[in-house]
Amino acid sequence: MERVEVGFPSGGEQCAAWLYLPDGPPKPRPLVVMGHGLGADREMGLDRYARRFASAGIAGLAFDYRHFGASGGEPRQVINIARQREDWHAAIAFARTIRGIDATRIALWGSSFGGGHVLAVAPEDHYIAAVVAQCPFTSGRASAFAKGPLSLFKTGTVAVTDQVLGPIIRRPINVRLAGKKHSAALMSAADVPAGYGRLAEESAQYRPKVPARVGLSTLFDNPVRHVKDIKAPVLYAICDNDSVAPAGPTLKAAERTKHATVKRYPIGHFDIYFDDWFEKAVYDQTEFLMATLRP
Repeated sequence: MERVEVGFPSGGEQCAAWLYLPDGPPKPRPLVVMGHGLGADREMGLDRYARRFASAGIAGLAFDYRHFGASGGEPRQVINIARQREDWHAAIAFARTIRGIDATRIALWGSSFGGGHVLAVAPEDHYIAAVVAQCPFTSGRASAFAKGPLSLFKTGTVAVTDQVLGPIIRRPINVRLAGKKHSAALMSAADVPAGYGRLAEESAQYRPKVPARVGLSTLFDNPVRHVKDIKAPVLYAICDNDSVAPAGPTLKAAERTKHATVKRYPIGHFDIYFDDWFEKAVYDQTEFLMATLRP
């Protein structure tokens, strides 16, 4: 396969992306649009998945959100839920223009926070052919309560302070993306420092802090509000021991999804990106995509 650096416009900025083109004679091929989780970029493990999909004949487009990675957007490290979902729509529109791609066989693949994004974006585009939501963020309230009261209080305090004082002092008050249990980090659990840290080590673009105000918007975000309106088949890859995106709300979302396939793994949130559990998950996802993206 061939990996090409490409880009597409979104909200007046340029989003950077890798385009994966499978080997073989040119023909209209399916393509999966891929986006990562909270504060993450495409260098943090997406290449492994995209290469497996490409080896099965499915093209891939793995992109960075605005303000992150190699994409444009100032100031840096700003997480804006609405803008990131605009980036998804822009990536889908760009994918449909790529030569050799079948515009009727576009799939979405999102992990963690990106998994919530694909569940929110898919109902708005009735021409999406398939969706893979890996360890998806499905309930802001459930993820917040999973942090525990002490961490929730700490994070909330910093988020409110940033929301109120940030515009006054004209600079954001930052918070760490990942931290240990009870810490004032957006993701805080015993397995977070090692799990997220292992992904971060793969990226030269990664930065550990973001403006804290995003904690308020994530608390009230509920990406699965309209999953019943998704027309495409959806694969939910659920980590049963997930400390970041609890499995319970995701299982309920799957029950409300018309064409849902559920794959459950007895692991934590970050285990699915590595080693044997990655092999199991990517096999299941490739099998699902090959079945749903047939001509």
